[in-house]
Amino acid sequence: MIIRERYMDNIRDFIDKPVIKVITGMRRSGKSALLELTRQELLGMGKDPDHIIYMNFESLRYDHLKEYKALYRNLIELEEKISGKLYILLDEIQEVDGWQQAINSLRVDIDCDIYVTGSNARLLSGELATLLAGRYVEIRVYPLDFKEYLEFSGTNEGEAELSIQENFSNYVRFGGLPGIHQMTWEESRIMQYLQDIYNSVLLKDVIARNNIRDTALLESIIRYLMDNVGNTFSAKTITDFLKSQGRKLSIETVYNYLRALESAFLIHKVVRFDIKGKKILETQEKYYLSDLGIRHAVMGYQDNDIAGVLENIVYQELLRRGYTVTIGKQGVAEVDFVADRLDERLYVQVCYILTPENTNREFAPLEAITDNYEKVVLSMDTLLHINRGGIRQKNIVDFLLEK
Repeated sequence: MIIRERYMDNIRDFIDKPVIKVITGMRRSGKSALLELTRQELLGMGKDPDHIIYMNFESLRYDHLKEYKALYRNLIELEEKISGKLYILLDEIQEVDGWQQAINSLRVDIDCDIYVTGSNARLLSGELATLLAGRYVEIRVYPLDFKEYLEFSGTNEGEAELSIQENFSNYVRFGGLPGIHQMTWEESRIMQYLQDIYNSVLLKDVIARNNIRDTALLESIIRYLMDNVGNTFSAKTITDFLKSQGRKLSIETVYNYLRALESAFLIHKVVRFDIKGKKILETQEKYYLSDLGIRHAVMGYQDNDIAGVLENIVYQELLRRGYTVTIGKQGVAEVDFVADRLDERLYVQVCYILTPENTNREFAPLEAITDNYEKVVLSMDTLLHINRGGIRQKNIVDFLLEK
C-alpha cells in the first residue's frame, strides 16, 4: 500500500493520545486504506495483534453490531478477555445506530485508543459534538493531490511511462480517487468505475440517509452544480432555473438538497468575503466538487470547461494544505480565493492562459488589495514568469508539486 504521508503524519501525532480520531471524507477517497495503514503502524510499533480490533460496518460480518448497545457489549467482552490496552478501529461508523453513545462510554469505561471513519459530515455535529466536545480530532481525507496521483500512477502499467504533463491531463479528466489506478487504464472502464461510485454515494449517503423521495430533482440540482463549477450563484438561481424547466420547488427544498450533498462530501460550498469590509457576504456563493472525475463521468468532459475545472483543482489543494477558503470581493472585482491559515493569508487568482488581453484583468484585483499578504496568479503558462508589483505568476502544475 502507498503510504499517504500527509495524513499518516497527522494520525501518528495522535496515537495513544486521549482523543478519538475521526477520519472523514467522501466514499472511496481512501479512508479505509488509512485505517489499514494505521493498523500496520500500530503493529510496527510493537502493539499486540490481539489487542487491535478492526471492524468494517459495510460488511455483513458485523451486521449484528449495528446498534450501539450491541457494539458496546461486544467490545467490553473483548476487553475482559484481553489484558492490556485495546486499539479499536471502526470503519464506516455511521452505519451503527447511536454509535456516539457507545464510543463515549468505551472511552470512559476501558483502556483504549479509538479510530473511526465516516462518510458523512454530520458525524461531527449535534449529539457527537455534545458528547465528545474537546475529546475528538477530525482528520479530513480528500481525493489524491497531484503529488499523490503521480505516486499512484506509477503503480499502474498503463500509466507508468506517462510524463508529468500527460499525468496532469489525466488528473484533470479522471480526478483523484485512488481506485482508478487499480483499473485497466482505459477511459471507458475508468468512467464506469466513477459512475458506479457516484451512484453509490448518491444512494447510500444522500438519498437513503436524508429520506429523499424526489431523486429526479436531486439529480437535476447536481447537474446544475456540475455545469456551473467556478460560477457564482445562489439557491434562488437554481430554483429559478429549474422552474424555467417546468419543475415546482421551493428555495428551502434546494437548500436541503445542497446540505445533503455537502454532508456526503460530494460538494463544497464557498462563501464570498468582502476584503475591504472584512466580512462574510450572505449571497452568491460558489460550489466546487470533491472529485472532478465523477463530474466528467456524469456530464462528460469538455475542454471549454477548463477555467472552472482548474479553479476546482486549486481550491481542493488549498483545503488539503489546511487553509480556510473564501471568494474575495474587491469592489466590483472578484479574487478567486482568499485562503487563511492561522495568522497567514494567501490571495489567489486562477486562469487558463495569460494573454495581453486578460493579464491586466487577472492582476488588477490583487493590485487593489493594500495589505502585504502573498498574492499569486496561477495559470497553465510554462514560459511566463511574471512578477508584477510583488504579485507572482506561477504555473499550476508547479504550484501543485510544491513542498
